Amino acid sequence: MQIKLTISRNLTILQGNSATGKTTLIELIAAYDELGEDSGAFVNCAAPCKVLAGRNWMHDLAAIENSIVFVDEDNAFMRTYEFAHAARHSSNYYVLVARESLPQLPYSVDEIYGLRNTNRSTTKYPVYSRTYASTYRVYGDASFDGSRPDVVVVEDSNSGFEFFNALCKRSGIPCISAGGKSNVYNAVLERQESNVLVIADGAAFGPEMELLTSLQRFKNIQLFLPESFEWLVLQSGLFNDKQTRDMLANPAAYIESESFFSWEQFFTHELIEKTQGTYLAYDKSKLSSAYLDDHVSKKIEGRLPQLGL
Repeated sequence: MQIKLTISRNLTILQGNSATGKTTLIELIAAYDELGEDSGAFVNCAAPCKVLAGRNWMHDLAAIENSIVFVDEDNAFMRTYEFAHAARHSSNYYVLVARESLPQLPYSVDEIYGLRNTNRSTTKYPVYSRTYASTYRVYGDASFDGSRPDVVVVEDSNSGFEFFNALCKRSGIPCISAGGKSNVYNAVLERQESNVLVIADGAAFGPEMELLTSLQRFKNIQLFLPESFEWLVLQSGLFNDKQTRDMLANPAAYIESESFFSWEQFFTHELIEKTQGTYLAYDKSKLSSAYLDDHVSKKIEGRLPQLGL
């Protein structure tokens, strides 16, 4: 059995049906960590790979640094705030096998994967069958055709909301703040409108996706999930220096998980640092009027997809 995973962020979620290799992956990593090649398994990774399990998980985790830590879904501690706190204050990356959402952890929409078997044996009665398990993104990229939404629901009530609320006012579209990512589901459910555009920070919105997308059976819900509003500003072209371009092209090379548990935190830090002492000085809690000036606003709008605003 061969499984290939690419780890870009400090939180990766593995989902999928039974018999796709999730538990086997955990078992093989544990065996290799204890016995090396004598285990019959081989792990090819630039960082040490560890498995965290059992009642002594907190003690064991304290001794693990700069590693990729795998946790299977039968470990109840994975769903606790104690684990979230310990993970947040460590230097490790985590791969969590979890079919249910983990609301205490800010994982990205882009880092929720499923495992599927891609065995291509054409032999009718194979003596040995080698199974290759590959990953796929559970929530793929959204596409927009410019259709006008009936209402826009924005995750937060801070700078991002102020910017999109200003765009909506120009078009006469109601724009409401959900007041936090965990409130988006109820905010959409309570609206009478059928065509809803949801705007949220994709970098930490992963736990809300399963519940929110369940509403698509009843409403036409479009999801615009950039990394964060700060990411939108940084990639708008307002900052065209090489360091910013390189960072946006490969964020994983710049972001230390020990300092920034979510990429949204990193992009906020970068925007504040880049604009400090300038007319674009950024404050997450209240948007400077400079961002609503025609020149700046058009720069940001120019990088948006066709949202119908």
